[in-house]
Amino acid sequence: MEKLVIEGTEDTPKIVFDPDQGLYEISGRSLPEDVVSFYAPVLEWLDQLEANPVQGLEFTFKLEYFNTASSKLILDILLKLDDIHSSGAGMSVKWYYFEMDEDLMEAGEEYSELVEIPVELVTY
Repeated sequence: MEKLVIEGTEDTPKIVFDPDQGLYEISGRSLPEDVVSFYAPVLEWLDQLEANPVQGLEFTFKLEYFNTASSKLILDILLKLDDIHSSGAGMSVKWYYFEMDEDLMEAGEEYSELVEIPVELVTY
């Protein structure tokens, strides 16, 4: 699979899905004006992964902040990962949050309850 790299800005997260490096990470702030268009390449990439699943991938979310519109697309990403995981391609998610950020911790907990894929909450 081709790698997907979207450089982050003040309002959009950095996204790196690099199979050669074994790196699958979304990090930064997510406040894009058009959240659907911004995340469309991510969902398309995950569709390709679903068609050609790889065992044992670990996806990392290191979001500092995300708005309500982004929360829906983050859930869409997690649901897509859950579908891939359920098809037999074992994978996991690490959800990072700042130790004092209860909102991001609770978001990670809520997402983990909505999917079967293992989600590990990690403070930093």
